[in-house]
Amino acid sequence: MEQQVYINSNEALDGEGASLNQLVGFRIGEALFGVDILMVQEIIREAPITPIPDSPDFIEGVINLRGNIIPIIDLRKRLNLTNLKAAEEDIWIIILNIDGRITGFIVDRVTKVLKVSMDWIKPAPDIVVAGLKSQYLRGVCKIEDRLLVLLDFNRILMVDEIKKLNELKIA
Repeated sequence: MEQQVYINSNEALDGEGASLNQLVGFRIGEALFGVDILMVQEIIREAPITPIPDSPDFIEGVINLRGNIIPIIDLRKRLNLTNLKAAEEDIWIIILNIDGRITGFIVDRVTKVLKVSMDWIKPAPDIVVAGLKSQYLRGVCKIEDRLLVLLDFNRILMVDEIKKLNELKIA
């Protein structure tokens, strides 16, 4: 991982009244995303993934991580970003604890740990959120000349998808 970056350096340095969120930044294609660092259990590179028959197309399969069977979701497919070109051939898997469910998400690359002022996170535009089946966007913020999309992984999977995972005995 690269070094930390302060998004709003004045607030980050003086720390007075600034509510900072620490995020793990990652890329899918050239798009930049973030997840709350408190959800991240670990980040791994290249793990053998065992496919699961009759699972939804965005579920790549499961891995055995130190004796724990963990479902692996291709975030590119889940977010319907299959038109974005992969940044690298190697895959990264971010292992998250989502309300007690340990789940891995395949991303193109993990970038850096970011400290973002809560004031800088703006809600996603209504027109964007209105078209989503699941409102998994927490907001967006500007980093240098790019936008970072902050995802709410508590809402990435819909209730019926979680039930399907439970039926497959992998969630």
